[in-house]
Amino acid sequence: MRFKQNEKMEIIRIVEQSELGVKRTLSSLGISRSTFYSWYNRYLDEGYEGLAARKPKRRSHWNRIPDKERTKVINLALELTEYSARELAWFITDTQKWFISESSVYRILKLAGLISPPTHDLIKAADEFTNKTKRINEMWQTDFTYFKVFGWGWYYLSTIIDDYSRYIIHWELCKNMTREDVERNINKALEKTGIPKKQRPVLLSDNGSCYVAQELGEFMNQKGMKHIRGRAHHPQTQGKIERYHRSLKNVIKLDVYYFPEQLEEQLEAFVDHYNNSRYHESIDNLTPADVYFGRSKKILNNREQTKIRTLKKRRQNYQKLKLQKMVS
Repeated sequence: MRFKQNEKMEIIRIVEQSELGVKRTLSSLGISRSTFYSWYNRYLDEGYEGLAARKPKRRSHWNRIPDKERTKVINLALELTEYSARELAWFITDTQKWFISESSVYRILKLAGLISPPTHDLIKAADEFTNKTKRINEMWQTDFTYFKVFGWGWYYLSTIIDDYSRYIIHWELCKNMTREDVERNINKALEKTGIPKKQRPVLLSDNGSCYVAQELGEFMNQKGMKHIRGRAHHPQTQGKIERYHRSLKNVIKLDVYYFPEQLEEQLEAFVDHYNNSRYHESIDNLTPADVYFGRSKKILNNREQTKIRTLKKRRQNYQKLKLQKMVS
């Protein structure tokens, strides 16, 4: 039980005036003698002010984040508002060349009042595609989603995403949602990647009418690609592209669009951020472009070296400050 300043003073007065003796009086009050004498000694030394509550002394740790770095974290959070605490931690490690853990960034931002409730959706591992891919261009996922342009009607976004890296290979805003649209986008994705016919990926889609058309099957055979479709009424099979669409709409649908070109401009900006700047927890907090273009190993190695250097420097600074205190 914590006592207020005036309550401590009252207890001291009771003990001083009691005829039962200190031990019995404190026992009846339920207060230990060590606690009482701690108060009493402070009262004798400092008077009534000495009974005010005191913040516990914080132990000094060698790995404490320096104030200068804490300020940088807050400034970057205010500048890069699209990043979560997790993403900001890896952005700092990659670009500022000093290590800070995700939990440290979270605590700093929470203390500064900059933490918002999570906006992401969770998906169970069992609801994902069963056979995990092991390399880029092993499987592509594709799907349509829709947006309304004021005065123009509905437009349909066709996206092709690499299953392994989550890299958006190609996207196009279509006026319709037809087999021809699907074929055109597959052709463009193949042109961009230049994958030889014998090494072309499997295409995973849902069971929409444009994907089950017989003509699309013939087209896929000509392209040397296998086409598989997810289980009906089970969109989690295409979990990666479904989550991508949710993330996309959370941003894009914040605005109203009066021309298709306005929508396309925002889509282009989002895809660029998603591919090149957004850190994905499920791929070692790398960006899809890092994984797709083979930069993963180098980046992860650089992060480990940055962490070692940062912790070594903090330990050295701690030892230096400790020595200075001993000398003074």
